[in-house]
Amino acid sequence: MRPDEPLVRWDWIVNNLGEIGERTREHVLMTVIAVAAGFVISFVLAMLVLRWRGLYSPLLAVSGVLYTVPSLALFALLIPLTGLSLLTAEIALVSYTLLILLRNTVTGLDGVPPEVVDAARGMGYGRWQRFWLIELPLAVPAIVAGLRIATVSTIGLVAISALIGQQNLGSLIIQRGIRDSFPTAIVVGAAASILLATVAEIGFVGLQRRLTPWISEGRS
Repeated sequence: MRPDEPLVRWDWIVNNLGEIGERTREHVLMTVIAVAAGFVISFVLAMLVLRWRGLYSPLLAVSGVLYTVPSLALFALLIPLTGLSLLTAEIALVSYTLLILLRNTVTGLDGVPPEVVDAARGMGYGRWQRFWLIELPLAVPAIVAGLRIATVSTIGLVAISALIGQQNLGSLIIQRGIRDSFPTAIVVGAAASILLATVAEIGFVGLQRRLTPWISEGRS
């Protein structure tokens, strides 16, 4: 960066809106894939935990270990197996969602009042009817809260995957910004990542209110 160069070059932003939009799209896609896959895995594991309670502590321990492994170290472990690929990035990203999603899903389902379950049983609801119509809807706030946290944290972690060649907002920061000493790209990549995280946060809050209207009505 030259001493007389401004921190943000607006002409570069205007001339590269196509690239910025493409990197944003790729960033969102990587986030969606990671959170969706993490949620499916966590939901299945939560079902197993509800059936066999002894699995909960080992599963939390394993997911906790995965969560604490630094992303660069995890990439280094995966690259010999899956190479510098999207699969490598997604395996790492999914692993970081499991602890949050599994814990929140089990917590939400465990938080359903026993008297509500007993009342549903007394009304003739079968086991799966109780789960899908009573227990799961009541667990939605905790599940959505887990999805919100996992999504916001994943948006930040996706940027790190630019270190293994993935094209997203992180590539603006690392490849165009830091490598080329071009601060405008760093500012654009960081600002866009923050904006995505903010939009995701607001979106999940709205989704939770829409899926649990009885909570909003109760507060009113």
